[in-house]
Formats: sequence, structure tokens, C-alpha cells
Amino acid sequence: MDQHSWLTERFEENRPRLRGVAYRMLGSLSEAEDAVQEAWLRLNGSDTATIENLGGWLTTVVSRVCLDMLRGRKLRREEPMDGQVIEPRAERGAGADPEGEALLADSVGIALLVVLDTLTPAERLVFVLHDLFAMPFGEIGAIVGRSPAAAKQLASRARRRVRGSPAPSGAGRARQREVVEAFLRAARAGDLDGLLAVLDPDAVIRIDAAARVDGVVRIDAPAAEAGMAREIRGASLWAPQMIALSRGVRFVAQPALINGSIGLVLATGGKLSRALIFTFTNDRVSRLEAIGDPARLRELDIAVLQL
Repeated sequence: MDQHSWLTERFEENRPRLRGVAYRMLGSLSEAEDAVQEAWLRLNGSDTATIENLGGWLTTVVSRVCLDMLRGRKLRREEPMDGQVIEPRAERGAGADPEGEALLADSVGIALLVVLDTLTPAERLVFVLHDLFAMPFGEIGAIVGRSPAAAKQLASRARRRVRGSPAPSGAGRARQREVVEAFLRAARAGDLDGLLAVLDPDAVIRIDAAARVDGVVRIDAPAAEAGMAREIRGASLWAPQMIALSRGVRFVAQPALINGSIGLVLATGGKLSRALIFTFTNDRVSRLEAIGDPARLRELDIAVLQL
């Protein structure tokens, strides 16, 4: 086996880990693939004889590329462009498509991706590398230009934000989570009876103009033009439209703590697009608020639900 073939084989062995690291840092499969491509290019331009630990070297390169991309997001708001980069194999990594991204986001945990998106680039990188991939703080510090102690502090700060404030425990909280999960299952399955079973008959849904979907949860024309929210009272009136929403829009949904209460976060392309906040009465949903306005979404305190 020649040197190029050997190097290609070793890179392919490391690809799943590299893509996993990049996806958790960037929250975008296409951007993660771009970061992995860049690592391949840099590997081909390096003196591989001086690389003692190829896996560690590649992880460091991908991490630095991701850090630059995260920092660049604060300077510009551009959609990533597909680069014309030659890879060791003809096709891009498995799952580089909307369905693949949805599956990957679901397996990683969309709530985690949403919370990670609120961290600074350095906090996000340190948390991902240490807490999710067990990289030592000494190595992480070299990537972010901090001492190991400073890197440890970044991870601690990120960890507190990911976990959020401790939520009240007890049977009531557990039951609310069960209701939210049953709500989500029924909406995904198109089970109207199952959805109505967890809703109070007089349940109200409030939808801001940014959260509505044309032709699904309808808002009258004057309200839509004015950017007003719309309230609908009566579970039987809006539950069928909620099912239509789950079928007609591609998104990943997952329970999460929202402002200390159990709710749902919805995301497309790994980015938070809507949040559903629940109010409960007698173990049933009595009010549901759908938020899609970016400014309001940024103000929400979202944390990962602990198992």
C-alpha cells in the first residue's frame, strides 16, 4: 500500500469522530462536512512523518477550523457555500442531506444543540471536546489559546448554562414531562384522539406571527399583516392543525426546560426555529404558546432535560 492510500484509509477511519466533533460544535451538517474537508486538505499539505498521533492531530485541526467558523458567525450572517473540495472518496459523508441531518440532530439531541448555540465559541468548543469527547484540558487549552485551568473554567461555565437552573422535582414534574412527550408522539403520529387526551377541552393556543405556518395554523389577514399573535380557544379547533403542522413542516422536536418549565424546542437545520411553552391544569395542557420570533427566542432560558 502506497503512502497516499495508507493516509486515505487512516483518514476514513477517523471521519465519523471528526464529523461528530464538528457537528456538535457547528450544529450544521454541511458546515461540519466542510470542516472535515478542510482537515483533509491540511493533512495532505503536511509532513505526516512528524505526526505522532494522527487522530489527535486531526481532531485538533477540525476543532480549530470550527472555532474560526464559530467566530466568523459573529462577524457575518452568511449561509455556508458548498466548496469544490476533492475528498478521499467521491461522495460526501453519509447523511449530508435534510433527512440525514434531522436523524443526526435527533441522535445528538436538538435541545443540546440549541443550548450550545447560546455559548461563546470558546465555551462551546471546550464543552464539546471535554464533556462530550473526553479530551484533556491541556490539549483543549492549546487549541483555544488558554491555560488548562482557564479551559476548565470555560467548561464549568458552559456546563452550568447547558444544565440550566435546577428544576423542581417530584411526581408533578415527571407527569408534566410525560404529558409533553405524549403530546409530541400524538402530533407526530397524526393521532388526534391521543392529542386531545392530553389537552384540556378549553385549551388555548397562542401563536406569534413568526411561528405560524401558512395554510396550517391560520391567522386572519389583518392580524397577520400587523404581525400580531393569534389565540384560539378550544382543543378540538386547533389540535387538527397542530397535527397538520407536524406533517407539513420538516423539523426536529425535543422536550427541554424552557424558563424552568418543561416545553418543546423545534429546530430546522440544527437551529432553533420555534419553542412551545406549556401551561398545565390537572395534568392536562390548558395553554400552549408557540414562539417563533427570533428576538423572543433569544431571551428564553433553555436547558437540557436531565434523565
